[in-house]
Amino acid sequence: MFYETAKGHGLPHDPFKAIVAPRPIGWISSRDRDGRVNLAPYSFFNALGGKPPLVGFSSDGRKDSVDNIEATGEFVASLATRPLAEAVNRTSATVAHDVNEFELAGLTMAPSRMVGPPRVAESPAALECRLTQLIQLRDVDGAAIDQWLAIGQVVGIHIDDAYLTDGLFDAVAARSIARCGYRDFTEVTRMFAMTRPAEAEA
Repeated sequence: MFYETAKGHGLPHDPFKAIVAPRPIGWISSRDRDGRVNLAPYSFFNALGGKPPLVGFSSDGRKDSVDNIEATGEFVASLATRPLAEAVNRTSATVAHDVNEFELAGLTMAPSRMVGPPRVAESPAALECRLTQLIQLRDVDGAAIDQWLAIGQVVGIHIDDAYLTDGLFDAVAARSIARCGYRDFTEVTRMFAMTRPAEAEA
């Protein structure tokens, strides 16, 4: 089949998010100017660069995370894993601004080293980030849409040593999860390796 996105797909559910998948989940913690903490998962999340390390997430609508990050310039992305999946899901609930999602999901707030927001202590890894850009996205006609892209430079990384194997972070052991569209998720269960042609020829 083929369809123009402006005209609709005619399917029971939109396939777009299922096609662009799996997508890592940015489990984003932030604080407002008064120190109130927010924790929420975002499936429009990924690494955007390596030197310096950059990550970004996009919020469908201007939510507390965006407001907090704009106000303070800081956030933390904790790794979402299969053992923590139910807690990740609980933190997606729409609640009042003053509700602490760490407490709501029974999670432990661990202090960060270089930024103010806490990280999820139970998570195998976390990225401390400082905001570089907050961008309101636009459509093909140039009209501003209610979609906000926050890009952060990773200034500190926490790794639980139990998930380092021969000096490499073991995503299989961590059981990292990703969004696959609809209500579907997946976890990392195995790896395969390939060598780039340029590396093979060198």
